[in-house]
Amino acid sequence: MSVISLEAARDALTHGTGRGIKVAVIDSGVERTHEALDGMELADDIAVVNDTLQLRVIDGNGTDAYGHGTAIAEIIRRIAPEVSIGSFRVLDAALASRTAIIQEGVRQALDRGYHVLNCSFGCRGEARYVMSYKEWVDESYLKGRHVVAACNNFDFSVPEWPGHFPTVITVNMARTRGHQFFYSPTQLAEFAAAGENIDVAWAGGSRKCVTGSSYAAPVMSGLLARLLSVHPSLRPLEAKALLHRLAAEFTPEVAGPNVPQQTR
Repeated sequence: MSVISLEAARDALTHGTGRGIKVAVIDSGVERTHEALDGMELADDIAVVNDTLQLRVIDGNGTDAYGHGTAIAEIIRRIAPEVSIGSFRVLDAALASRTAIIQEGVRQALDRGYHVLNCSFGCRGEARYVMSYKEWVDESYLKGRHVVAACNNFDFSVPEWPGHFPTVITVNMARTRGHQFFYSPTQLAEFAAAGENIDVAWAGGSRKCVTGSSYAAPVMSGLLARLLSVHPSLRPLEAKALLHRLAAEFTPEVAGPNVPQQTR
């Protein structure tokens, strides 16, 4: 394990650009021609689709089935302008998916060497799904890949996967702006970042004002890309521990609408 001082990590968060780091946007696709992305070339652009009896991996064709993935890509790029972004479309036009489709999207990203997996979604429900998520979260950890996930938008403490695994950087929305982020040690959704009334790129070349933990997660992915671009050997838990120490304290004043009063 590398030994990085807190000051060195803080400097990387300030001056890192994301150069040399690959972030997988595991989402609804990325509209490559959106003017907000300023001609960005995607490192990969694929979609995982259900073809009756089996899954197929096809060309993503620079399209976004919903608009969500384009927003995520823009947020990451705002923060880490030199990062390399890949689009792995696993969510459909209703932002729905299947566990097997998400698994395959992650498999593609891991096989292609992505350092950070941005998962601005969550699965909750039957316990039988948990192990399917745990399998690829554990594999990511063992390979030194970093998973960033969003939490539930109605109650941040509701268990969802992949966010409710300790090796994941799970992010809630906060009433803040810019790159500021917060840490709360009492929940598995430990981090919070800007996620309320955020102006983002959307499908069809449009823009939209959005709120949700989905848009806070890429803030942390972008900051993590900055950190890794200067210190690429950081393992997932080492990077997470540094972010714990560099974050501001989470307080009731910055809590979003999905934090119940009694937990603030």
